[in-house]
Parts: sequence; C-alpha cells; structure tokens
Amino acid sequence: MDFRELSYITAIAKYQNITKAAEALYISQPGLSKFLSGLEEELGLRLFDRADRKYIPTYAGQRYLEYAHTILDTKASLDSELADIIKRDIGVLNIGLPNMRCAYVLPKTLPEFNAKYPHVKVNIFEGTSAMIDKRLLDGDIDLAFYSKPHEQNTHIEYETLAREELKVCTCRNHPVKSSARKGHIELCALKDERLILLSPEQRTGQISRYWLKKAGLDLSNSITTNNMPAVMSLTEQGWGVSFIFESHLKWHSPTPEIDTYSFGDGKVMSDFVAAHRKGSYLSSYAREFITIAGKLYA
Repeated sequence: MDFRELSYITAIAKYQNITKAAEALYISQPGLSKFLSGLEEELGLRLFDRADRKYIPTYAGQRYLEYAHTILDTKASLDSELADIIKRDIGVLNIGLPNMRCAYVLPKTLPEFNAKYPHVKVNIFEGTSAMIDKRLLDGDIDLAFYSKPHEQNTHIEYETLAREELKVCTCRNHPVKSSARKGHIELCALKDERLILLSPEQRTGQISRYWLKKAGLDLSNSITTNNMPAVMSLTEQGWGVSFIFESHLKWHSPTPEIDTYSFGDGKVMSDFVAAHRKGSYLSSYAREFITIAGKLYA
C-alpha cells in the first residue's frame, strides 16, 4: 500500500465515476480501471459496487476509505509541519467562506497576507455553511470562516474570533417601530409581517428560524433566498422584515438604509469562528491568516 493507492481509491469514492476520478488525478481512465481491478483481485474482495455507471463503496470499501482518509490527513499534517520546520513558507492554503463574508473579508485579509507570504497560493471556496462544512470534512479546504453552528460537528474545531449580534431589520420608520422598547423588539410583533429569510443551509437562516419557531411564528408568509444583497435591498424597500448579522451591515457598501433591533432573550449573539478539521495540523501561514481575519472584528 502507498499514498498513491489511497489517493486513487478516495478519488473514485468522491466522484463515484472512474472517468471523472481519472481526470481529477491526471491519469488515464483505463489505467485507473486496471489499478482498481488489480487491487480488488489482490485483496480478494470488491471495494466498489458498480450500479448505473456509479461506483458505490461496499462495506469493505467504506472501511478502507475510513482508514485511507485518516492516513492521508496524517500525511498532510506531517507535510505541513515539516514545511514549517525548514521554514519554506511555500505552499497552498485552501479557505472556505460564505458568499456574503467574501465580499468584505477577502479585501481586508488577502493583501496583508500576501505581503507576508508571497509564495503561498490561496484558493477560495465559496458556498453555504453546510457546503463549506462538507468541504472541510472532505479535506478540500484547510480553514473556514463563518458563524459557529448551534449543533457543532465533533470532527471540527472552532476558534472564536469575535462575537456578533443578529438583528431584526426593517425599512426606515416601519410600523413595528412603535412596538420596540429601547432598541429591542419582541418577535410576536412580526406575526403579520412578510419575512425575508436566508436559506436553512446558511447560518443566519438556521439561527433566525430557530428563534422564529421558538416564538411560535408561522413561516408560511416568507420568502427564502441565498442572496444577502437581495435581502438588504428588499428590506430597504419595505417589502419585508429580515434578520442580518451586524457585521454584514457594517461592511456592506453603501450602508443599507434600514432600522435594526435586538430580539430574543436580550440579544441574539453568535461566535464568528475560524474552523478546521479536529486534529489537523495548521501551518504557520494558516495561523497567520486566522490572526489577520481576527483583526476585522478587533
């Protein structure tokens, strides 16, 4: 067994297709098929079932993959640590960010990071929090920056960089303003309002739905989108009431013309975190990126 063998099997499992896996590995499709057949013959069992041109791991394949991922993660950690030891500062850093965060996090972090580590290539992966978590666990990204989930994944480590408040947002002088007391509003005051909600796969969407359901509000009179600028624009126009983290409002340009209110049991706060796979080694330049990102909220 060697690392190449492990990489080949994990690629087949990831793409569930020999041709796509071969393309990702930059080898020929016949060569990869021959390799898999030879390995299965050597082991005396099948690692994949073939169904509708898909390669689905058998039970033996699943066990093989569990160990393969562990070994490859350990090798990646060793490679990163050795790179630090000999002070190369040459490498690749794969970062995951929700779409809205990219708009203000990257311009504030990449220039400073590049000045310190000009030989480190940074790859950016955007998507919902759920998509980023999957990429993180699959090993496609090294670091993620987002709001900490209510239900934390035991295979992910979260490092808190800041605390931020989730706000109820309305257009200027919306009628619900009369229900507010000292900048705080009870969610029951929104029972007849149209709600503009972010997707349940996004952290803002998860948290806002949790509190709305806790307050017993009917969510049938709502619209769901993945697009934060659209949420802000619709809110400004008075089309509905939304939930937006204060950092999004602070960094959005131009500043949205909306009123904001605290809600819940005082204030609804969330941790903005740097996340990485538990037990994985973080290079010195990955640590530096975390430090730079933390300055945004200092």
